[in-house]
Amino acid sequence: MLSSAIILGFLGSFHCVGMCGPIAFVLPLDRKNPVKKFFQILLYHTGRLITYGLLGFLFGIIGKGLFISGLQQRLSIVIGVIMIIAAVIPYGKFQKYNFSKPAFKILAQIKSSLGTQLRKKNFTALFSIGFLNGFLPCGLVYMALFGAIAMGSPERSFLYMLLFGIGTIPLMSGAAYLGNFLSGTARKRVQQLIPVFVVIIGIFFILRGMGLGIPYISPSEIHLMVKSNPDCVTP
Repeated sequence: MLSSAIILGFLGSFHCVGMCGPIAFVLPLDRKNPVKKFFQILLYHTGRLITYGLLGFLFGIIGKGLFISGLQQRLSIVIGVIMIIAAVIPYGKFQKYNFSKPAFKILAQIKSSLGTQLRKKNFTALFSIGFLNGFLPCGLVYMALFGAIAMGSPERSFLYMLLFGIGTIPLMSGAAYLGNFLSGTARKRVQQLIPVFVVIIGIFFILRGMGLGIPYISPSEIHLMVKSNPDCVTP
């Protein structure tokens, strides 16, 4: 399941180039110094990865609580179903619902801070831009967080989101280096594949929750369930 995070991140980055690409296009980079520019972009990605990892860790705490409560398998099935529904139903159907409205003030502060950092030209600003960028609303990040919850522990959830972020690095780096290097047709074709892959991941989560005894894909219930007060048997 961890490998799905990298693939989701890579395919999702075609969407990210369209949504967060403008931020990468205007990063305050030293474009005359290739070595300095490389480390500046690296700092930007480091900031994003830390944010994704922290979000994964926090959602992993929730997942661990459900894991200990014996709900991990059910949770995996529910998350798989949610992923499939979100991939199948056109995004336009959700546009009339502003899910980020309760956090509007926080998002406004993040965008304001991003604007401030984008006007600076130092290494700290590049890290801060990446860190704040990771908090911006993104449907693919939400999908990855659903997957992170199902990992069952904060550490594995942290790793899941870290791998998701790593998957976005190639195209986001290309956006920082080359600007809008992908044609609209190319992005559209790849974006059409994203829902297909999200459905496939959703199916894997459902199979994982069913505990069919299939190694690596659907381990048996005994490997997924953990009791908060396990029985001890002594010979």
